[in-house]
Amino acid sequence: MTLRGKLLLAQLPLACSLVVVGFISRRTVVSLDHNSQEILKDNYLSVLAGQHMRDSADSMARTALLRAQGRSSAKGAPPAEREAIFEKELRFQEGNITELGEREVTARVRESWGRFLVAYERSHALPTDSRSEMTADYFNVLEPALIELEESAAEIVTINQDAMLRKSDQARVRAGWMASAMLVTTITAFVVGFFASLYLTNRMTRPLSILAQAVRRLAEGDLGARARLPGKDEVAQVARELNTMASRLAEYRSSSLGELLQAQQSSQAAIDSLPDPVLVFQLNGGLLNANEAALSLFGVDTDADDVGALARVPAEVVATIHRVRDHIAAGRGAYIPKGLEEAVLVPFREGPSYFLARATAVQNEQGRSVGFTVLFQDVTRLRRFDELKTDLVATVAHEFRTPLTSLRMAIHLCVEGAAGDLTAKQGELLGAARDDCERLQSIVNEILDLSRIQNGRVELHLRATSAKTLLTQAVDDHRQLARERGIELRIGAMTVERAVLADPPRIRLVLANLLTNALRYTPRGGSVELRAAPEDHAVRFEISDTGPGIAAPDLARVFDRFFRAAGAPEGGAGLGLFICKEIVEAHEGRIGAESDPGQGAIFWFTLPAASAHADSSDGV
Repeated sequence: MTLRGKLLLAQLPLACSLVVVGFISRRTVVSLDHNSQEILKDNYLSVLAGQHMRDSADSMARTALLRAQGRSSAKGAPPAEREAIFEKELRFQEGNITELGEREVTARVRESWGRFLVAYERSHALPTDSRSEMTADYFNVLEPALIELEESAAEIVTINQDAMLRKSDQARVRAGWMASAMLVTTITAFVVGFFASLYLTNRMTRPLSILAQAVRRLAEGDLGARARLPGKDEVAQVARELNTMASRLAEYRSSSLGELLQAQQSSQAAIDSLPDPVLVFQLNGGLLNANEAALSLFGVDTDADDVGALARVPAEVVATIHRVRDHIAAGRGAYIPKGLEEAVLVPFREGPSYFLARATAVQNEQGRSVGFTVLFQDVTRLRRFDELKTDLVATVAHEFRTPLTSLRMAIHLCVEGAAGDLTAKQGELLGAARDDCERLQSIVNEILDLSRIQNGRVELHLRATSAKTLLTQAVDDHRQLARERGIELRIGAMTVERAVLADPPRIRLVLANLLTNALRYTPRGGSVELRAAPEDHAVRFEISDTGPGIAAPDLARVFDRFFRAAGAPEGGAGLGLFICKEIVEAHEGRIGAESDPGQGAIFWFTLPAASAHADSSDGV
């Protein structure tokens, strides 16, 4: 049997249950309909007959009374017609005896009807001029016969009404019993059909379970697993194809296992030959592989579980691994450090060493990251060379400072005419020399500031300072430069008075560097705006300009050391924004830049807000 036929067979018990429930429901409805028809057919028609007989007799008696009073009635049917109606209903009632005692009552009606007709005909036979005799006859003979007749007819109505009520109660009880029986039948049919279908379904899905177990064992690497299923249905065909595939995979593994082992040994030998530590992790953090350098330098234990493998690894290295894993898991691609300043310091017994982490994602066939490889490059010598270079540059800059100051003073005195009058050409040359000295002095100051920041010799003296006061002083310091360049310099209307916790001289240096850059790149007729706005528990400072903006590749590097964008004006060593970044981060703030080419640029940084009781009037 095919799989489709088996599925249809599994649904057959439920279908049969539905048929049984439907058949019993129809029988119940038919039975209830028969009971209602029985009540209407028997008793209700007898009630109507009794009422019609009473109405007919009453109408005939009323006609006799009016005749005795000398009046005639134009309403209603003639007496003969009323007599025929009574006779017809009485005969119907005689043929519709259904209840106990109803036959005797009907016989009394027949007798009372006979006496009533005799009295009625006698009254009708009296002369019309003997009204008193007719009246006496009506009240003495006809009316008692009428009362007897109506009582007998009323008894028929009462018997049948009581029977209708009784049968209605019986029908209600029977309907309740049938409803309970229907409920029990429905539940029984459902349970039987459900368990029968469940049994058949389990029988059909058992081969699927066997097939799933075989597939699971194959996925775990057990190529000896087989799904042996009898039959010719679709599941059995899939099992046979799966067995064939497993056999071919086993043959392929046996033929290529040696090559795979050789390739694995070659790759392990390759990473072991690297002098730097190399670690391979799953994306969930489980260690997959490590080379000899990682085992000897970091103390990695490849035989332990995921937690114990890094138990002896320095905490600085573990923190770097977690940062790399978050970077790879977020789908940001390879982890590439920006510079030597990101090197992690690892204390060893022989002395501290610096390692720079680089990582790449390990992807499966679908291109999804399933792990990552981390290479810790030993950059201790490069870091020391960088420190020596920085110290050398700082020493040279410090040595430049004294002669440069003398040179600036001498040129300034010459330009002012203290050494005698100058020609126009001499004044022009000395003016250019003075500008170069000022630019050289700015570079020397930046190099010295960088040296102090990197050596940790910068001390911050934090106090509550008004954000608007900082912006106002920065604008006052650069208003003349902005006027000379034809640039509008202003403070935004929504700037807040909120106090920040800062070292005012250092923040003035940050604002000066950012404001100088904005004025340098903004064309004549443009504008530069400074503003400050609250941001959570901090204050956000912004300097926006209407210059040409910053290209996207340069925007991510503007705060790097010694970086100068392509086409930047002459002057400076590319250290100003780097120094701003170090100062802001020393204040536990953040700094960044936003720009669209051709739409200007916005440089921003945040400073923590001062406490509510801090003095925010003016701390500069």
